[in-house]
Amino acid sequence: MENRQENKMGVMPVKKLIITMSLPMMASMLVQALYNVVDSIFVAQLSENALTAVTLAFPLQSLMIAVSSGTGVGVNALLSKSLGEKRFDRSDKAANSALLISFVNFALFFLLGLLLAKPFINSQTGNASIAEMSITYLKIVCMCSLGLMFQVMSERLLQSTGKTIFSMASQMTGAIINIILDPIMIFGLFGMPQMGVAGAAIATVIGQSVAGILGLFLNIKFNTEIKLSFESIITPDFAIIRKIYYVGVPSILMMSIGSIMTYSMNRILMVFSETATAVFGVYFKLQSFIFMPVFGLNNGLIPVLAYNFGARNKPRIDEALKFSVSIAFGIMCCGTILFHAAPQTLLGFFNASEHMLEIGEPALRIISIHFPLAAVGIVLGSVFQAFSKSVYSLIISICRQLVVLIPVAWLLAQTGVLTNVWFSFLIAEVISMVLTVMFFRKIYNEIVKPMEGSIAGQVNS
Repeated sequence: MENRQENKMGVMPVKKLIITMSLPMMASMLVQALYNVVDSIFVAQLSENALTAVTLAFPLQSLMIAVSSGTGVGVNALLSKSLGEKRFDRSDKAANSALLISFVNFALFFLLGLLLAKPFINSQTGNASIAEMSITYLKIVCMCSLGLMFQVMSERLLQSTGKTIFSMASQMTGAIINIILDPIMIFGLFGMPQMGVAGAAIATVIGQSVAGILGLFLNIKFNTEIKLSFESIITPDFAIIRKIYYVGVPSILMMSIGSIMTYSMNRILMVFSETATAVFGVYFKLQSFIFMPVFGLNNGLIPVLAYNFGARNKPRIDEALKFSVSIAFGIMCCGTILFHAAPQTLLGFFNASEHMLEIGEPALRIISIHFPLAAVGIVLGSVFQAFSKSVYSLIISICRQLVVLIPVAWLLAQTGVLTNVWFSFLIAEVISMVLTVMFFRKIYNEIVKPMEGSIAGQVNS
């Protein structure tokens, strides 16, 4: 068997490891969150209709991200576990298969953007001006998504081997380019034509493409724990691909449910007003500032758990989980305080009208109550992904967003009081938390506790 150096995920002190792995991811995701917010702030300066147009495109755009990220979860779990087991031939095959899958995913969304953008947007609004802007935006981001697919997968390969500093470099580069290009292309600065919402989409795909190229370069140049080759990339290993999607498909479905949820919520809120839909879009952008650092923590935690699962090291798994839950909970509590203390200021960044402020202030305060509960659920849910039990995450996500959130939101909408609809988020999160704890205890008792007596489990953390 090939002799490679012991990975830091098996030997570095756990708290230091979590911080080392997660801080770059948290920083890069904060920059990504900043881009998401700045992008919408610029679009909002055009008009409230432009902001609504981007919101209506979001469900299909987020589906694209779900497919790429969910596939990446499968790659991440298989690759990290293979490294922990010292099965380097399988980790190399997983890495090369990941890049082939990325190209296939791009081809899929090229066709979806070409064929489905118009009927998808028209099913949400009858406003011709909003529909035209939204269709244009959606076609560009879908049909030019190759950069996004390779960016996400390249970052996952770097995360899987513990090289999160390089993953941060790729993600931050793409986000910063987006932020710089947004005002130039939206408003027509420095001699560029004014392109409005289309300019926002073009800035997005340029940033993603540069980040994708950089991510591939960093993997080839610095990621010595995997070996990439063109011949291996174009030669499918269907056994490895099946293993990737065994974990990846539940994750894709779980993330895709968010697209169904936002689409359904857009239709529920559009009955009240287009402004209500715009507020929902603004909320999603603002909450990314709070959730993205926790997701960054989660992305750093999953390979640590997967590696030590492969190495059967229970003490390191326990310590990683306890430490991560405490960090995530603290971040989310700060988010709740911020949303309660300064909703008017937050909405003001989006050129909010008096009507939008009237709707948005109670919305931000009510929805943000569930943030701390979500923190615990996200971290405990990382166990399902790291241990190849993503079906539990899928069940929880279906229950939270489809079985509870949307039906409850629809029922509360029947009261005719928009403010009531926002309580559906809290109700759904409570149900989600109960299910998460139940499944976590089941997995922990069946998989982690039996490691207690293993030789690997006695290694000092």
